[in-house]
Amino acid sequence: MEHPEFHHEAPRLTVRDPLAAFLGSTRDGLFSYGYADAVRLAGHSCPAVAGAWLMTLQGLSWLYGDEIPERGGVEVHLREARDQGVTGVIALVAGLATGAAPETGFGGVGPQGLFSRRGLLRFDAPIDGVMGLRRRDTGRGVILDIDTNHTPPTPELRALTPLALSGAATPAELARFAELWQERVRRMLIDHAEDPKLIHIYDWPESGHGSGPEAFGEEEA
Repeated sequence: MEHPEFHHEAPRLTVRDPLAAFLGSTRDGLFSYGYADAVRLAGHSCPAVAGAWLMTLQGLSWLYGDEIPERGGVEVHLREARDQGVTGVIALVAGLATGAAPETGFGGVGPQGLFSRRGLLRFDAPIDGVMGLRRRDTGRGVILDIDTNHTPPTPELRALTPLALSGAATPAELARFAELWQERVRRMLIDHAEDPKLIHIYDWPESGHGSGPEAFGEEEA
């Protein structure tokens, strides 16, 4: 199983999962995730997967600062319906990093439902961004949005895409299409990983449902 090298060079995430610690799944409940883990879960690497990865990591960094984020300790709110566009893909990636799950998720241990993850992943959220994250312990929240036009496909990729989708591309053209496709993803994850023009981050007041005017490194989307 060979990934492009940049899949392993992209920003990584370490979280502490109390459920894993409780059941002895890992020492101290620590998990380390990389972009390649998100790719294996989603089954592909694309701007949606990369964008979801960056939004989730930057959102957790906003909420936890120098602390290790708690997996299972964050609600994930997605603006679109679960079957709208790439929302399902974003949900997969965010769920991997945060442990948040919809109504089908883990219901918890014992009659008290300890460490439940069920219902922490929510769709059709009334937020002014693609994703919102909120800590369950402090109530602090963050809204995240993305502008993939900041890392657009190259003219060559634009020209090859209809050929690849229609089945009219030659093997050489398909190989070039895949190379250029991943190059766009690489630019997002490596060249623009912390670029506020790609990922917009806003404080989400505990009493509100939308993004506020204060952005992390960006005044407006």
